[in-house]
Amino acid sequence: MADRRETRHWPKCAMLGAALLMMNSLAGCGERSQANLERPPAPVTVAPAVVQDVPVYIDAVGKIVAREVVSIQPQVSGRVVNIHFTDGADVKIGDLLFTIDPRPYQAQLHQSEANVGQAEATLNLAKVNFARVENVNDPRAVSRQDYDTKKSAVESAEAQVKLSRAAVEIARLNLEYCTIRSPINGRAGQRAVDVGNVVSANTGSLLVIQRLDPIYADFTVTENELTAVQRNMANRSLRVDVRLPDDAAKPREGKLTFLDNSVQEGTGTIKLRATMVNGDRYFWPGRFAKVRLILSTRRDSVLVPAEAPQLSAKGSFVYVVKSDSSSELRPVKVGQRQGDLVVIEDGVKAGERVVVKGQLGVTPGGKVQIMQASETPSSAPAAKTGES
Repeated sequence: MADRRETRHWPKCAMLGAALLMMNSLAGCGERSQANLERPPAPVTVAPAVVQDVPVYIDAVGKIVAREVVSIQPQVSGRVVNIHFTDGADVKIGDLLFTIDPRPYQAQLHQSEANVGQAEATLNLAKVNFARVENVNDPRAVSRQDYDTKKSAVESAEAQVKLSRAAVEIARLNLEYCTIRSPINGRAGQRAVDVGNVVSANTGSLLVIQRLDPIYADFTVTENELTAVQRNMANRSLRVDVRLPDDAAKPREGKLTFLDNSVQEGTGTIKLRATMVNGDRYFWPGRFAKVRLILSTRRDSVLVPAEAPQLSAKGSFVYVVKSDSSSELRPVKVGQRQGDLVVIEDGVKAGERVVVKGQLGVTPGGKVQIMQASETPSSAPAAKTGES
């Protein structure tokens, strides 16, 4: 006899109740897990946004150039018999630099002076001879040809005197050229000749002298920046801050004194020049420098520490800490950097606290724990009054 197996059928209501009980149990576990995994407050450093007047500027790389550069060349030929300076010395206008052997030129001067005396004697004789024929009462006693000859002799002698006197001036000038003096105040470079060398007139340079105070800084701006430069320099002389790349000290202040008359083809840039006082020889010709051209002053700008703004795919943002210690992600428009600070053109108001350090641990809307309230650095460049 075959076995008959019973099949038990659970009531549908019982199965529905069991399912509901299981769902409630899982929901309770999820709430407890979420409560246990709640993120702790992120430790951050904050600083308040401040308001200052700041300069609007253009940064460029410049080159230091001497105001005056003179190449000393001999104007007469001869042997160098004396050098009156040391390489690298400071010289003034009129200081004696080189002496070329003056004896040949002294002899030429004496010869020219003697020629003047001879020409004057010839002129006097010609005048006497002409006076004899000029004062004859009877015109028939002197031929017209003899009269004209003696008159021409006087005129020729007068011209010879002028020629001889001009030769004296040239000889005296050549003698003066034997002593070479400094035409400017400046610093001497390395001499190219020694005592005993023979030099030729207007050939080769004996020495280069450069004037170092004041001094120039040449730099360029793009043609897109030219309009702003022209607009601002029309009202006043623009300030230029110049510093050396290896020196973190306060920059030296100068004035924009030159704007070239055309944009350079190929580069799309235009040359500018700043003039600075350089009495302590801080700047040296040929060195590169960091140049900042101050165009105007922006009033009541909002600034935050430069570390505060972060960059995302949507642009720059900062975390603003609200009064309940929660963070808010705030999109901002970042302006020019001002020392340790940066201008925020839009997105942050003065006095709001922004996160300076610890941004990686902050989530939008999450709580933060302020570990240190950073004082806003005061290294933003001070804007000069009168600039607008």
